[in-house]
Amino acid sequence: MIWHALVQAYAFIATVPVIPFLIVYFISLARGLDRKSSIQLAMDVTTVFLIGFVAGMLNTRLHSSFTLYFIILVMLVAGGLIGSAQNRLRGKVDAGKLVRAVWRLTFFCLVPLYLILMLLEIFLPSRSA
Repeated sequence: MIWHALVQAYAFIATVPVIPFLIVYFISLARGLDRKSSIQLAMDVTTVFLIGFVAGMLNTRLHSSFTLYFIILVMLVAGGLIGSAQNRLRGKVDAGKLVRAVWRLTFFCLVPLYLILMLLEIFLPSRSA
């Protein structure tokens, strides 16, 4: 029962990821973080919800169950490319910067996908069985 409530809460929040973004942003501002750090923290938290929403919507649109794994695969490939570039430039890989870069790139790639999928769902609803 608790698990079902958590899943429902996640589904609602993932449908409108602006809500967690704004909540985290304003709470972090109130707690004393500067504007840039607050935005970055809000982006990091919102990425979790964007991944779930975009994967779910693509699954519905494409009649597939592979899109979450595809998103994770793209994140891993991006991590490999960024890590390789770090290794070439600095001679070592900074894991913290690598994870942060991949996570933020994921946010910037998923936001347009979220907008496109949401508009498609509004104007051309999918016919899921």
